[in-house]
Amino acid sequence: MKTENIPYKIYLSESEMPQNWYNVRADMKNKPAPLVNPGTGKPMGFDDLRPVFCDELIEQELDNDTPYIPIPQEIRDFYKMYRPSPLVRAYCLEEKLGTPAKIYYKCEGNNTSGSHKLNSAIAQAYYAKKQGLKGVTTETGAGQWGTALSMACAYLGLDLKVFMVKCSYEQKPFRREVMRTYGASVTPSPSNTTNVGRAILAKAPDTTGSLGCAISEAVEVATTTPGYRYVLGSVLNQVLLHQSVIGLETKIALDKYGITPDIIIGCAGGGSNLGGLIAPFMGEKLRGEKDYRFIAVEPASCPSFTRGVFAYDFCDTGMVCPLAKMYTLGSGFIPSANHAGGLRYHGMSPILSQLYHDGLMEARSVEQTSVFEAAEYFARTEGILPAPESSHAIRAAIDEALKCKETGEEKTIVFGLTGTGYFDLVAYQRFNDHEMTDTIPTDEQLAASIAKLPKVAE
Repeated sequence: MKTENIPYKIYLSESEMPQNWYNVRADMKNKPAPLVNPGTGKPMGFDDLRPVFCDELIEQELDNDTPYIPIPQEIRDFYKMYRPSPLVRAYCLEEKLGTPAKIYYKCEGNNTSGSHKLNSAIAQAYYAKKQGLKGVTTETGAGQWGTALSMACAYLGLDLKVFMVKCSYEQKPFRREVMRTYGASVTPSPSNTTNVGRAILAKAPDTTGSLGCAISEAVEVATTTPGYRYVLGSVLNQVLLHQSVIGLETKIALDKYGITPDIIIGCAGGGSNLGGLIAPFMGEKLRGEKDYRFIAVEPASCPSFTRGVFAYDFCDTGMVCPLAKMYTLGSGFIPSANHAGGLRYHGMSPILSQLYHDGLMEARSVEQTSVFEAAEYFARTEGILPAPESSHAIRAAIDEALKCKETGEEKTIVFGLTGTGYFDLVAYQRFNDHEMTDTIPTDEQLAASIAKLPKVAE
């Protein structure tokens, strides 16, 4: 089975951990468009964002020019509890597929939150604590972000109010209970506890919710409660900055053994995992040093990249947040209640959207049943039960490896295993019982949602 002198797991020492986050915007010729005030239509600066976000996080959000930003020692010390995470050579998967491709995955599920989200959660909680805040509010889809943030807030002694997408709140009760165990309050969204939640329910009382809905509620509470700010688990520039630790570790591990990937694959919902994984490699591509093929994989039920439009849109369903220029399906789009709750956002990171628009990366959408087929295959060969979100990347990695089998090409594939699926057993049960279906929005549904995009002069 193992025929090369490459370990199954490539571990880094604590001394090899990155000391800086990498800001890919510094190397982008076309910078992501600025956030825009929906009332004035003008770009938002530091003072405009202060009622919503922590001060130092705003600085990171607006910084398009500094390539490396130091990771505070306190955050690095916290990282040491679960980082560096291993880069795994998928020897068993390669053998089962009969492919000449070499497959690696960056395993981010080795912490209680079960995902990569803790990388940014501790950073954002740290800056909130440093600012002297009492607490923070947030949204969560499948619950990975809410779980990670509850851990970080418990560690730093901050209060946390979480609005969890309703379908995930019902599908994943045990992840909800982990958040409560760490001291967070968890409310299904949309709810009757906020003005925007009540307005959404009045229009669609049976809605299963979306990340856009939950964001609206979390922002309302943050801006109306003294001593609180809002923090977000994906999409924003600051989050992709923190998640660059994934890609930086991956590159250090590969360089240790002289390995150069041909294809780098990540699942795409809002963009935090994908953006973090590809960051240093994309930097090399932008600087003309090396070339890589990047593939973003999203659910066919929420196809922001592959069927959305590149335009300014509200970041939330309640239309209380700034406008961001991104690939979007419209802030009012509510995807079907698929089991990849972390990939249910109507838009995509402005950074990744600009890179995709400039032709620097690819995107594909995959159907839910196909994703779970790949998840099951991976679990049976590599011994890890993957999260539904991660399984989108697994699906594409397997497909690319099978193409190598057909052509005989020995390509090196790296993908992000964003987390484990042990809180997603309802989804696996539905798949095993042959009850899982694929729901794909029609062109008419998407057109109706996109037609409601705000008009912004650029």
